[in-house]
This record gives sequence, structure tokens and C-alpha cells, in this order.
Amino acid sequence: MGQKKQLHVNWLEEPLTNPTGVTWGVPWHRGELDRSQAGSLGLIDPSGSTVELQSWPTAYWPDGSVKWTAHAVSLDKPESEGYMLQAAGEHSSVKQSESRLKLMQTDNEVIVDTGVIRCIVGKQGKAFIRALYHGEKRIGSEGSLVCLREERSQSPNGRIFQEETFYGEVTSLKVEQEGPVRIVLLAEGVHLSKDGERAWLPFRLRLYFYANQASMRIVHTTLFNVDPQVDFVKGLGITFGLPLTAPLYNRYVRFAGDTGFFSESPRHLSTWRTKGVYEDKFRQQQAGEAIEFDHEQDAKFMSLLDHSASWDCYKLTQLSADSYSVVKRTSDACSWVKAVSGNRARGLVYAGDAHGGLAAGLRNFWQKHPSSLEVTGMTTDEAGLTLWFWSPDAAAMDMRHYDTATYVESAYEGAEEMRSTPYGIGNTNELIVWCCEQTPGDADLASMTRQVQAPLQLICEPVRYHDTNVFGIWSLPDRSTPAKAWIEDQLDALAGFYKQEVEQRRWYGFWDYGDFMHTYDPARHNWRYDVGGFAWQNTELVPNMWLWLSFLRSGRSDLFRMAEAMTRHTSEVDVYHFGEYAGLGSRHNVVHWGCGCKEARIAMAGLHRYYYFLTADERIGDILAEVADADFSTVHIDPMRAYFPRDEHPTHVRSGPDWAAFSSNWMSQWERFENDKYRDKILQGIKCLKAAPFRLLSGTTFGYDPETGILSHINDGNYGYHMVISFGAPQVWMELSQLLSDPEWDDMLVEFGAFYYLEPEEKLARTDGVIHQKQFSWPMFAASMAAYAANRRGNPELAAETWRIMLESRLPGGSEDATRTYQVPGLAYVRPIQEMPYITTNVASQWSLNAIMCLELIGHELPEELPV
Repeated sequence: MGQKKQLHVNWLEEPLTNPTGVTWGVPWHRGELDRSQAGSLGLIDPSGSTVELQSWPTAYWPDGSVKWTAHAVSLDKPESEGYMLQAAGEHSSVKQSESRLKLMQTDNEVIVDTGVIRCIVGKQGKAFIRALYHGEKRIGSEGSLVCLREERSQSPNGRIFQEETFYGEVTSLKVEQEGPVRIVLLAEGVHLSKDGERAWLPFRLRLYFYANQASMRIVHTTLFNVDPQVDFVKGLGITFGLPLTAPLYNRYVRFAGDTGFFSESPRHLSTWRTKGVYEDKFRQQQAGEAIEFDHEQDAKFMSLLDHSASWDCYKLTQLSADSYSVVKRTSDACSWVKAVSGNRARGLVYAGDAHGGLAAGLRNFWQKHPSSLEVTGMTTDEAGLTLWFWSPDAAAMDMRHYDTATYVESAYEGAEEMRSTPYGIGNTNELIVWCCEQTPGDADLASMTRQVQAPLQLICEPVRYHDTNVFGIWSLPDRSTPAKAWIEDQLDALAGFYKQEVEQRRWYGFWDYGDFMHTYDPARHNWRYDVGGFAWQNTELVPNMWLWLSFLRSGRSDLFRMAEAMTRHTSEVDVYHFGEYAGLGSRHNVVHWGCGCKEARIAMAGLHRYYYFLTADERIGDILAEVADADFSTVHIDPMRAYFPRDEHPTHVRSGPDWAAFSSNWMSQWERFENDKYRDKILQGIKCLKAAPFRLLSGTTFGYDPETGILSHINDGNYGYHMVISFGAPQVWMELSQLLSDPEWDDMLVEFGAFYYLEPEEKLARTDGVIHQKQFSWPMFAASMAAYAANRRGNPELAAETWRIMLESRLPGGSEDATRTYQVPGLAYVRPIQEMPYITTNVASQWSLNAIMCLELIGHELPEELPV
């Protein structure tokens, strides 16, 4: 295995002790791991025993060696100390039993047997899950998707609202992965109306099974092909059937609340005539145990039970980030009765009887409100369990724009055209379903709840990610001098501020969770949520990269979870997955899809590939593939249409952010699939830049042909150079430098970085008066490029100038120290809150990102003490 015989992997968070399956990714040095070895690695637990491991490569270096591997294990009891990954042939005795994971296919079904549960999955039709068995006992059936559409009309007497039900129709089923530890199935389809007249809302559904596990993980993606003026989604969920045979008093419902559980039976044992007599059985029922009665001795009590209310339906609804309620009713002809209420439910439900049932959990349940968990038919032979991603108890989704006009001049919106459309965006949700032989106890339910909300994740040490150079140039934390410690304090404070701000400002909700706001308004003590392009960030100035590098250098779980949430949101909601704008994303706006600018930079692969390689998440893999040919979509919507009229070129693009985003997309395809077509498009673009009058400094706008990849020089100094380097281009291009081994490309990066900080007169002199200083805004954004130049040329003067600009830049809080926040006066905001009065996410993310890179490139040139 080359340089390292063993590699330690540990837990992102403190592990649970219950059985679970885990998938994670591991990076490799160039030349360290041959592709023939990638599938034969071993995992060793602290006792020295081998854990059965399934491995596969997910990326390659240009020399053909493996760059990333993914691994799957099924653990009966996770070891808190972590594991050692090692080369084949070095394994010791096998600890776990041989996998019993099996897959069988018929013409109509796929059958997966984990050794504990058996799942029958339909290849076509309404029920994607036809039956679930624990051993030979049928636990669940009729797993299907459900959607409600609200029809709105107007009558002389007022508005009329009518609901129409749609069910998911599976049109294809693919075995995406089959191995000894993990099986992945991919179902695709659409939602059909009951009469079959309309098909809409395509979906992708992945089912994950691990050997010897009683659970199944589901990743559900809805794609929205809606007309926002007439299509209002009232409910969106996934439902399962539950066969019930036990008496009503031996049937159970459980909901996870804020800290504990709501636990009831559809026929509880409380009757006023038997108070205190059956307390032992009351405790049994609360614990979910099977209760037995003596039909002679307990005849009077059982008669009372037969004449007591039977509760057929239960529902927990989370309509906001701060409030949920549990209600129940005896039948749909009767009212709902409020049972309990609380703040933040943890998204787990169990329903079943003494012979077993289903537990199911919806991840980020309260964070992605409005959501709900519903159990119906508990007094019948076949109950229903539904997890609602969008609760029918909430108002229907309203995906219209916030206004009927755009406001380019007054509100920083990007284009005069009204292109606010959700057609083609997506939303992904995750859940876990357990088949239970009996009602789980509180401790087991608590473990399930945690597993749903914070799935176990194995990671490498930060030094491993750093030393393998798989994500380009960035630094590990360093507090060896007062100046470096101050920078680390600023980085920690900024990340901590945004973590706090998500909670303070309640940046939660089905469409919002994971995103940050763009610019703060100190006058209103609020973010500019209603001011055009100053509202949601939508990946502007790459906060994704900032958060992921912050995690990689620290290994902190809170940073991982922030970056994970941002990746899930921005890769789905802010991106078009099909339609006119496929592969592009929407610029920042009040409504996520509201801005008229649809550009490649918002959706580029470089924003999301961190999560893909760290977790091997197949849905993110889909998205990396979707954006591969995003450059073709710019023919229909030229990103420079406001500045360059239609001419002989199919479209116009800037070297950055447009071509930089394309090259990020192509790099992803090249490393994942060794597809030379995409490598050659990168090389073609570089060839064109080399031939331009000032190489990478030329343009920055070029004519572009996506068929050939040719950038055609038009003229120079024709658009702002800060746009080239503030949307991930330095990170992408420096990583390309490591892959291409092209000295001229390296020199072009150096040239660009050194040029940015030249005096205006020197810029004009070096370009014969062509390139003017006015095109070079925000010098701090170029710090990593300048640091690269200083590092490669060994130029301490340029390094010193770069640090001066970084340290003298107006820090993101508008003060000299980002660790300081200010208490908002008590009556000036709706609740007590801390603020940074002049914070912008643009500056916060770019300052942090540049600081992280500058510490690596020119950290040795940073004075030990900060200048006064």
C-alpha cells in the first residue's frame, strides 16, 4: 500500500452502541494505492480482529493510481476508538460472522435479504416496497410515495380550495451496488393522479441495505416540474402499511419529542372504575410489553375496555422550528384531541403491536419544517405510517416570486428579465426505517433517534486530508505565533458566529435550511431578507468551500454538519436538474430560484465534491454528473448577455467565474471516471488562454463554443477581475495545477496573482495601456492568488503586501476583531440577540478562505506579532 501500511479512521461524533451500517471515503497520495488493491483493503478493530469491509474506488490520479476510495461496514457494536485501514494480506483473525446479505431478482421484483430482514421491492408500480419481513414475520407492506396538490379557484362566495391526491409510480428500478456489506437500489418514477391523467414531480429513491442489519436507509429526492402560478403542493411524503393482529391494548404508538417520548396505546388501560388495580399492567403498556389477561378473573375489566374509546389516528406536526403538537382522534368523523405539545421534535415514530412493527425517522425533522409523522388505522387490521416531508397541516407550498418585477438598481438583483422559476429544482430528504420484532424500549428508541439525526460517520485525521493534496492548497491550524493565533481566533469566531446565527435567525425550513443570508442591515438589526440580491446567499463567493476546508483542517463535527446542510440545500434547491437551465443555478435572491441570472458558478461541482468524496453519497454523485455539460446551457442564456450582444460566438463566458466553474465540473468527471473528453476540454481552454495576448490576464470575457471548448479572445479589460477570483477559481485552478504538471499554466497563475497588487501605472505599463486599475476591485479576494505567486517566486515583498492587505482589510464584522459581537438593545428586535453590525457573508467566506490558503502558502512570511 505504499507509504502507509495502516491508516486510522475515527468517528466524527461519539458513536452509538447499537448496530448500524456506515459508509465513508478515504483519500490517497498519488501513487500510494494501485487500483488492483482498492477492493481488497482490510479494516481492523482495536482488538486486532478484521471487520468485513466493502471497498471501491471513487476517483483516480492522472497516473492511474487511486485518489479516493469509499468503504462500507456493518457493525454490530461500533468501537469507540475507531479502526485501522490496512492493505490486503495483513489482516488478522476475522471477528464478525460472514455476511448473509443476499439479492435476488424476478421479472417484477428485487428481493434483498440482510440476514435479519427481507425487503421485496417492486420494479414498477405504486408500491416501491411490496413487503418487509423480520425473519418470516411480515412487518410492513405497501411502501409508497404520496403527494397532495391544492387546487385554488374563486367563486362569487369566496375562494375554494380542493385537494387532489397523487401517488408515486415507479417506472424503473436499478441495482446500483451489490456487495457483501452493502446493497443500493435506485428507483425512479413520477407522481400520478388517481385517474392517471397527470404525471408530475419526478422522484429518485435510493434504498440502502447493510448486512445483518434490521434497518433500511432511504434517500428521497423530489424534482419540481411545477408551474408556480397554478401548482401548489399541499403535502409530500412516504407511507407504509402495517399489519396488526394483537388486541388494541397490545398495540403501540411512540413519538420522539424534545427529550423523551410520547408513548400510548390506541386502547390504554386507564378507566375510572379500576383505578390502582392494574398498575403493573399500566407500566407494562407504557413500556410496550405484551399484556395478558385472565378472561375469567379480568372479565369485568376487559368489559370496561371494550366500552372505552379506541384511538385510531395519531399525528405529530412540526409547523415551525419552535413548535410541534401531538393530536389523536377516534375516527375521521370526529375531532382531533390535543395530547401534548413541545418545541423541537426529533423526528422518530414507532407503530406496531406485540408482534412487532416499524420505527421510522426523518432526518432534520424540525430544521426542515413543516413536517409531520402520522399513524392511521391503529384499530384496524392494516395501519398506515406516513412521514410527511411537507405536512398537509401547513399552508401549501407557494413557489411564486416575491414580486411581479425585478429591482436591478435598487436591490442588487441580477437581470431585468423575470426568470424566477422553480421548474427543475429539487429537494432531498433522508430517513431510516427499522423492522422491529417487538416494541423498542426507550433506550433503543433514543439510539434510533440519534442515528437518524446524526448518522454515524467515519473520518480520517485532518493531516491525512491535508498531506494527500486531494483538495488543493489549504493549511492545518497553527497557533505558534501571536499573529497566527489571532488569525485562528478570527476563523473560529466567524464559523461560530454563523453557527449561532442559524439558530438566532431561525434559518430553517424545507426550502431554506442549510443556506446563509447575504448581507446584514444594522438599521433593522436583521439580515436584508427582503432586499433583492442581498437576501439568501445561494453559494455566492463559495461559503461551501470555506465551511468544508474549515472542517478538513479541524475535524470538528459541528463544521461538518453545517457544511453538510449547506451542500444538501445548495446542490438541490439552488440548482436546475433539468429543463432550460439544466446544470446552472440561481444567483442570490429573496426567493432561492428568483434571480434572473442563471449561472454555472452557483452549481459547480467544486462546491459539492467534498461531501461526495467524504461520504460517497450517491445523490451528490448524480449532481456532479448533471453539471458536467453545464456549458451547453449557456448557449440559451448567455451569462454576459447584458454586456455583449449576440455575435458569431455561440455564447460568451468569463475566464472566471464561468470557465472556472466549467473546469471544476470537468475535473470532477475526469477524476471520477477517467474520462479524457473532459480532461481535453480543460486542456483546450488552457491552450486558448495561453494564446491570448496577456494569457490568463486577458479578457476576462471571451467568446465560447461548448462543442469545441474553444475560448475566443475578444478584447481585454472588458469585465471586473475580482469576478475571476472570488467564486472558487483559485481553489479549482491550483488543484488543476497539481494534476496537470504544466509549468506554463503554473506560471500563468503566478502572473495573475502578482499582477493584481501592482500599482495602477504598472498595470498600464505592462499591458501597453490596455488593462486599467478600475477593473481590479476587492484586493483581499485575490490574496490566495498573490500568495501563490509569492510562494512560487520566493518573493517576500509580495508576501508582505498580501498579509498587509489581509490584516488591514475591513474584517467581516466591520470591526478590528471578528470575535466581538454586540448585544442588540432589548426593544429593537423581537428577542435578545447578538449581532455583527456590518457582516456580509461574501467577506466572511472570502476572508476565511484566503486566510486558510495564505497560511499554507506564505504563513512563514507572516510577522510573529500583529502590526499595531
